[in-house]
Amino acid sequence: MAEREPDFEASASALGYVYQLREALHLCVSRLGNLDWALAIEAGDDIEEVRRDGRTYYQLKHRAPGTKMTNASTDLWKTLRIWAHAIHGGQLDLDQTDLILLTTAELPDGSVGSMLQPADSRLRDERSALEALKTTRRTSKSESLAKAFAAFDLLEPPQLVRMVSKIQVIGNAPDVEAVEQKLRQSATTAVGREHATSFLVRLEGWFFRRSIQQLRAGSLDAITGLDFDAVFSDLRNQFGRANLPIDEDIAEMEADLAKYSGQPFVRQLELIELGSRRVDRAVRDYMRAVTQRSRWLNENLLLPRELSRYERRLVEEWEELFDDMVDALGVEAAEAEKIAEATRVYRWAMTETQRRIRPECDEPFVAKGSFHILADDYKVGWHMDFVARLMAVLEPVETTSV
Repeated sequence: MAEREPDFEASASALGYVYQLREALHLCVSRLGNLDWALAIEAGDDIEEVRRDGRTYYQLKHRAPGTKMTNASTDLWKTLRIWAHAIHGGQLDLDQTDLILLTTAELPDGSVGSMLQPADSRLRDERSALEALKTTRRTSKSESLAKAFAAFDLLEPPQLVRMVSKIQVIGNAPDVEAVEQKLRQSATTAVGREHATSFLVRLEGWFFRRSIQQLRAGSLDAITGLDFDAVFSDLRNQFGRANLPIDEDIAEMEADLAKYSGQPFVRQLELIELGSRRVDRAVRDYMRAVTQRSRWLNENLLLPRELSRYERRLVEEWEELFDDMVDALGVEAAEAEKIAEATRVYRWAMTETQRRIRPECDEPFVAKGSFHILADDYKVGWHMDFVARLMAVLEPVETTSV
């Protein structure tokens, strides 16, 4: 069988989408401290930024190293086609909108792109750039650019002059990996080098989910400076010494009781005749706590022996209440009394204990799930006879050979 050729076009397209999202996130990070902006993806343009004093449309082009954007470049003319149609149709107000073409390609000397670089480059020459565009339009026979040329022709001379005056071309822009490194530097500044990767993974995860939400709703659900600042600040606080990150995907997990029905912590709940809905919640909290702990450990977010010290504190608090219950009931207590008192101890563990793994880590499933993890290891229990009862149920029965 012949080896399948890689689908380079599809790969480049996928990389372009990642680049678009990362560049949009980088724009948001660069705006931190300024709340007066909103950003939307695939609304007015690849990226549309709205401010009180106007808006900016961004066209992004991610190209292979060594690519040059010439005067007849498809990237250049497809961008002009989009903007010209929007201007002609009245969707783009040049008095209120700046136009930026951001490309990883090189801008050859004397090219339209080089002449439309930002003013601080000292190479900007709008008149020569427009003449070069007109020359290319007049002399090129490229069929692939026919629609772009037609859109260019829709604009009156004053509109062309005005459009070119609003365009900035930024060449040799950082590629998708370089943008990631910039984001990592920002993450390092926010939470330190040790936690930068974990912070960035969570920030990108939130931004990608939020972008999908915005794409479904359009520009009406744009990401605002206020929203982003709040999320960034909250996430940064979660990596402080007094806190730990709680991951949204874990906090929203739901469990399948059937997968856990035979585990000791579930058997413990059956001993006190807990209702099925409360058992479901217990399984959910157990699963979330196990998963979150595992992620913390894998990312080295916990201090040495921090979990063991936390569990010791939970066990010691439980011991006080459990031993009081055992002493108060005595060995002759009826089963109904045992269950009633065990339910009280369980209710305390689920609702009254305020013990946190860190002072500002206040997610309820951490403590609740930790009690279930301890119950699964027989380190805590609810029914006063839980050890003997569970041993009888879970240990295999010895058989005598004939």
